[in-house]
Amino acid sequence: MGLESPAMQATVLVEAAPEQIHLECETCGAGLDLGPHLRTATCPYCASPAVVERPPDANRPLPIFALAFVLPRDAALEIAHRWVKGRWFAPQAFRRASVGDTRGVYLPAYLYSAAAHAEYSAEIGENYTVTETYTDSQGKTQTRTRTETEWFSFNGRYAGYVDDVTVTASRGIPNDELAAIEPFDLRALHRYSAKVISGWISEEPSVGIEECVATARGEAIEAVGTRLGQFMPGDTYRSLQHRTWLEQEDAQLVLLPVWVLAVRYREDKPMVRLLVNGQTGRLYGKRPLSWVKVVSLVLIALLAIGLVVWRVSQPRRHRRADVTSMVRGWA
Repeated sequence: MGLESPAMQATVLVEAAPEQIHLECETCGAGLDLGPHLRTATCPYCASPAVVERPPDANRPLPIFALAFVLPRDAALEIAHRWVKGRWFAPQAFRRASVGDTRGVYLPAYLYSAAAHAEYSAEIGENYTVTETYTDSQGKTQTRTRTETEWFSFNGRYAGYVDDVTVTASRGIPNDELAAIEPFDLRALHRYSAKVISGWISEEPSVGIEECVATARGEAIEAVGTRLGQFMPGDTYRSLQHRTWLEQEDAQLVLLPVWVLAVRYREDKPMVRLLVNGQTGRLYGKRPLSWVKVVSLVLIALLAIGLVVWRVSQPRRHRRADVTSMVRGWA
């Protein structure tokens, strides 16, 4: 069972999946309204959780697995506070802002796996050293070595298994944001049950399985390309190309633990959303930029570069005199 989950639980079986569901709390009898993309609700009067068990439907599949929260709320808040205060390029109002609206959410995602096959070709480089003789600016004969590369054609076939590709099934949290707080420890997967998500916000999938699988295929093919790059022999390689196809595909709906936090630092600015991995504490957020700080840093950098260029462009005797005067000043 997840952290901070109330002890009591009410489970309701829904025969249809309308846009909004009305149910009664089985503890106190109060009426509850459940949004179209939620699986859980909490009674505002007795704090008892209700878990909606929807019948299997092509548009609303039941989760197969779930990962429990490991990171408690206070730890997620502390991670977020440190991140906010450490953004030097953010406006001062943001760095002084407090983190609020902390919610633990079970995010729907698809866990994808497939058998991958590929035909690949590349050019493999073997390095070797060449020693050469040259005359320096003082007229003296010197020797030096340089590295040359000899290129060979290389091709072959690859077969392997791509697993643990996780893609979001939520319109609210795009896949790049989910990827930013990965990985999750999938060894801790549990078979889905209402007890795991009781007392937490649990979202229904709002992205269809076809779209999720298409995204997962792209990630799987990219993973094959990365593996091939790691597999290439020789000292270096170039022009790696591969034609990859996937077989024995499998996609299972899972619920992932994510802390969602909000930072409000000015009334005329949008809220900044932070995501924290509910297992590992890894954080994702887009900080606002203070253009005054950015421009100031650029000007300082340009001034430093200009000073270095000016010093280098001075005649050697002037630089030597400057150094001598500096040494005398220190003495």
